[in-house]
Amino acid sequence: MLVKEKIGNLELFAVNNRNIDYVLLDWYETNKRILHKKTLLGREISMKFLNENPQLGVGDIIYEDDFGLVAVDIKECEAIIIRPRSMYEMAAVCYEIGNKHLPLFYQDEEILVAYEAPLFKLLSAGGYAITQQKRKLTRPLKTTVTPHGNSNTLFSKIMKLTTDTA
Repeated sequence: MLVKEKIGNLELFAVNNRNIDYVLLDWYETNKRILHKKTLLGREISMKFLNENPQLGVGDIIYEDDFGLVAVDIKECEAIIIRPRSMYEMAAVCYEIGNKHLPLFYQDEEILVAYEAPLFKLLSAGGYAITQQKRKLTRPLKTTVTPHGNSNTLFSKIMKLTTDTA
């Protein structure tokens, strides 16, 4: 079956006693425009989102007929969970990880990033409150930042807000 667009989300959609089949995606596949997968029930699916970045999330419906729906679920993966103790620490850890061009996720007042041993060691050495757990990375933290050479970056603005200037 060929899928070209999202139809809706299970939270806002009338399922009407139809069966729900799921296609499992890794977190890094959620914004891919072309994917070939099998659902949990073994149906072949080709996803071709040619007009836009799909940014698929948990519960997104990608196919429906009279008998059932196909929805997206995201697999758990090893993740580093950071619990910032202050806004200053939040800014610093996001800057540190963002400098490595790694995608960040924000869920339940925690910063999550896919597990990498060197990053885990770096954050541990920095004294941050971190743990390693299996999690679904579902809510990417989207930011717009200017190049490092500009002194009026998002990081510098956050640092000004969080630094005591009294």
